[in-house]
Amino acid sequence: MMRKLENHRAILFDLDGTLVDANPDIAEAARRMLAELGEPPRSDEEIGRFVGKGIGVLVERALNIGRREHTEAEIAAALERFITHYAAVNGQQATVYPHVREVLEGLRAQGVPMACVTNKAAVFTVPLLQKLGLSGFFACIVSGDTLPQKKPEPEPLLHSCRELGVAPAQAVMIGDSDNDALAARRAGIPVWLVRGGYSEGIAVDSIDCDGLLSSFADLPDLLAFSRSRVPT
Repeated sequence: MMRKLENHRAILFDLDGTLVDANPDIAEAARRMLAELGEPPRSDEEIGRFVGKGIGVLVERALNIGRREHTEAEIAAALERFITHYAAVNGQQATVYPHVREVLEGLRAQGVPMACVTNKAAVFTVPLLQKLGLSGFFACIVSGDTLPQKKPEPEPLLHSCRELGVAPAQAVMIGDSDNDALAARRAGIPVWLVRGGYSEGIAVDSIDCDGLLSSFADLPDLLAFSRSRVPT
């Protein structure tokens, strides 16, 4: 039986790989970018391993890993092409993971403050959440360009806590990768990871975290929220 997380008043969620499977759109944009540049294609699985630290790192990995090293100018030009293609396909094939919507609805009904904290740029984050009907669940959305720092730095999580009006120790982070776990550890926030997300090729059960979720449906039983703990 999983131990309940007590004394928490807010919850922070990662986006890609935690709430949403966005890899079909990301992989399509990467395929179009690589084809336009005359580069060899990548599989969806490969692209999935490149997700996690923002689109700049994704594009660099797609160009360089296992291939020749591209120049900074080439990477910058490729990034522009990726942004154009991703804007065109963002939300077309992405799906909400099973049980996510029901869990978010239940937490909202309890009055639990929630934030979405992602390394995806705001120009993609907000439209994706809106297209999938998830934006209304979050009192705070922190994207990869909201602050100068991204995860795994702690600032995006700390900023979310300030926006939600809770201390870091009163929040809990739900993510899918080492990126989320490191950011949470540095911020002093408990962190649980979901299986089956985007963990950059790292086995999720090898990542330092407070627990693992095999199904999002287990989350309500894990988070022992009560109305008395939720700020008004």
